[in-house]
Amino acid sequence: MTRHNSVVKPPSRAERKAALLAELEQQRIDILVDSDTLQRASSPLDRNWKSLKLPLYAIGGIAALRIMRHPGGAMVVGRKALAGYMLLRKFKLLAKIAT
Repeated sequence: MTRHNSVVKPPSRAERKAALLAELEQQRIDILVDSDTLQRASSPLDRNWKSLKLPLYAIGGIAALRIMRHPGGAMVVGRKALAGYMLLRKFKLLAKIAT
């Protein structure tokens, strides 16, 4: 009786390269499809942003002008905002300890 050795030959370098190139091409196609899907999904947001951009810039400019003319008010608001943030963090820490 003769025994048949089944030796699995590893793929050659050219075969591995071809497989990798095919995988890269598939990834490129997937990226293009996902990119198109993302653009279609985000287009309503882009349209809304474009309509809001000019008023937001105007409000920001007016706020910057007021802050430049009266910086003390901005400092007071900034200190109060920082104090509120620190107080909120302390409350969260106390709530975490209490539970």
